[in-house]
Amino acid sequence: MNTKLNNDKRKFLTVATSIVGGIGLGFFSVPFISSWFPSAQAKALGAPIDLDLKKIGFGQKVTVSWRGQPVFVIHRPDALLDNLSFDDTKLRDPLSNVSEQPSYTKNIYRSIKKNFFVVIGICTHLGCVPLYKPVIGSLEPSWKGGFFCPCHGSKFDVSGRVFKGVPAPINLAIPPYKYLNDDVIRIGESDIK
Repeated sequence: MNTKLNNDKRKFLTVATSIVGGIGLGFFSVPFISSWFPSAQAKALGAPIDLDLKKIGFGQKVTVSWRGQPVFVIHRPDALLDNLSFDDTKLRDPLSNVSEQPSYTKNIYRSIKKNFFVVIGICTHLGCVPLYKPVIGSLEPSWKGGFFCPCHGSKFDVSGRVFKGVPAPINLAIPPYKYLNDDVIRIGESDIK
């Protein structure tokens, strides 16, 4: 009789200890397992950004931050785009063969829709932020406007294509982006690779 009572106590204590140990293991493993996932700050740095294009007037530039980099979104009027047809021999990479851009932006406008230009606002020479100078002849009479890097004098046209004879080696980079509808783009995601 004593033996049966001791066995019942032993079973009860074994089951109770296993249950309490399992619960304790669960509580202690949650912080460990959650440390495997990226923090909210890390997610925010790489998270896509949605931008309403209706808020950008003709000729205006809006700067947003994506992955810690400035991204320029410019609403280019047709009159500014007409300047893209000038002599391509002045450009280092007029067809964007060497530059960093998604395949769907490999055209003269370097964009999905010609009037909205999305570009990473970092000079490809040493990482300065170029100035947007859309005014024709704003730096010199022969320049048709675009981007100018004040650090070392690199010039780019309104599609971010670099001119010959300047320090920047390649065109400005284009981030992945897509249209969610006619008026909203998402920077950082793409349907096409």
